[in-house]
Amino acid sequence: MTDPSVLQIVLLVVLGLVAGAVNAIAGGGSLIVFPILLAVGLPPLQANVTNSVAQWPGYAGSTISARDDLVGQRRRATLTSLVAVAGSAVGCTLLLVLPASVFDAIVPVLVLLASLTLGFQPQLKRASAAAARRRRERAGTAHEEVPDERYPVLLPVVFVACVYGGYFGGALGVILIAVLSLLVNDSLQRLNALKVLLSLVTASATVVIFALFAPVNWFAVLLLAPSTLVGGYLGILVAKRMPDAVLRWSVVVLGVAVAIYLFVKG
Repeated sequence: MTDPSVLQIVLLVVLGLVAGAVNAIAGGGSLIVFPILLAVGLPPLQANVTNSVAQWPGYAGSTISARDDLVGQRRRATLTSLVAVAGSAVGCTLLLVLPASVFDAIVPVLVLLASLTLGFQPQLKRASAAAARRRRERAGTAHEEVPDERYPVLLPVVFVACVYGGYFGGALGVILIAVLSLLVNDSLQRLNALKVLLSLVTASATVVIFALFAPVNWFAVLLLAPSTLVGGYLGILVAKRMPDAVLRWSVVVLGVAVAIYLFVKG
């Protein structure tokens, strides 16, 4: 993108808006930005790190919106955030240390898995919500924070999820909400707020590391960052008018197509 065309600039801005809205509605917005960065000429590694940096403002805005639901989760949020930072740092380091050929080889698999995970998001939500409801019933409360008896399991699983988030990150939010719902005693609304916070923490670590050591395309970030932020806010309005399934499956189809393209190209 040393000499971007007007069409490329418009595409990045518009799809940044769409990605921010998709993240607000269904998750998986990075699967929209990543292929467009490939389409405008960035190699996969640079497209991935640029995508990670550009998504940060959207996560920040979502966390601010969800701050009320984080009340009473200080210990849980602190422990999982520390683990998220460590996992994200490991994932970023693996991305930067391993040869670019390794990322080129594994990224089609990651895109495909992320797309399929997003496709089965409703089933994951239902299963997670049912498991959380059963635990709340056993604990006798649905609103106050219940002491987590699964930290020895929860923290390593969050760590692994955030390693993935630092390395690639597509559909990380879907993975996190499934993990939290299955392993933590609380309402889905409060866990979704924690998921948003952990996504922000993971993104913050990747921004710092990639800004210092990775080949970020800052012109693309300059176009994408504000548009993903605006898209995140507008996504709440779109969610009231557009079926969630339409957006989700549009992203899934796009992600599968990109994965197939990368498999064939590789």
